[in-house]
Parts: sequence; structure tokens; C-alpha cells
Amino acid sequence: MSIASSLTIAQLNPDGSVPVPLSPDAQANAAADALQREAQLEALQAQVADLEEVLAKPLSEILADRDRFKQAAAAWDAFGAMWVLSQRAMRRVALDLAEAQGLSEAEVVARAMAYANDVLNGDGEDLGGSIAAAQMAHIARHKPFLRKQFRPSASAD
Repeated sequence: MSIASSLTIAQLNPDGSVPVPLSPDAQANAAADALQREAQLEALQAQVADLEEVLAKPLSEILADRDRFKQAAAAWDAFGAMWVLSQRAMRRVALDLAEAQGLSEAEVVARAMAYANDVLNGDGEDLGGSIAAAQMAHIARHKPFLRKQFRPSASAD
């Protein structure tokens, strides 16, 4: 190998200074940084492609999707209102029946909390068949959240 073939001609920096050659560790770090930037670029390109796909739709189709989402949200909102109303009505019935039997509201709430904890912590407890299998699966998906809500020390409304 001749000395001429092992020489590298350095390109000057924009400010006219001569660049300092990188150590092998610095070159490896630079290569890793370049790979990371390339991965970020690919992720951004994927996001742009997704946005272009949405924007390629006719405006009427985009607005129809938005309307369907709004309808679904309104349906869930109405369902939530119906659920809250039915729960409040059932609570009132339970308290009225408990009062007729000489039980206090605290005793009713304690019993309800015990049932909720039996479902959350039991193995397939479905309150005597009053919770359907699909509802049990739904409850199972949200157990960590529900366990925070139905702690024995939690208070009733």
C-alpha cells in the first residue's frame, strides 16, 4: 500500500476550519446516532403516509367518518346517562327495601361493596348469574381500575 492511497483529503468545515478526525468510539456513536435518526425519519414518513391517506379521501367521506364518530359518542353518552339513572333508581329501591327491613344505608352499602369485591376478586363470581358472560369479560378487562373504585374503605354516593 502506498502512502498516497492511505491519505484522506479532509473537507473544510463551512467556517473554514479543518475538521478533527473522529476516534473509533466517536465514529461508532455517530453511526448509532445516524441509525436512530434514520429510524425516526422512517417513523415520520409513515405518519406522513397515513395523513396523506386520510387527506386523499374526498371531504364528504372525511366528514361522514366524523359524523359516524359523533353518533357513536352520542350513543355512548346516552347509554351512560341511562346507566346512571338506572343505578340511582335501583339504589333508591334497595335503600327503601332495606329501611323496611330495619337495615341502615351503611349496611346496604357494605353489602354492595362486598358483592362487588366478590366479583372482582373471586374466580368467576357472577352474583348468582345476574352478570352475563360478556359483561364478566368486560369487567375482567377493567379489573385494576375497578379494584381502585371498589375498595372496602371506599364510600358510597
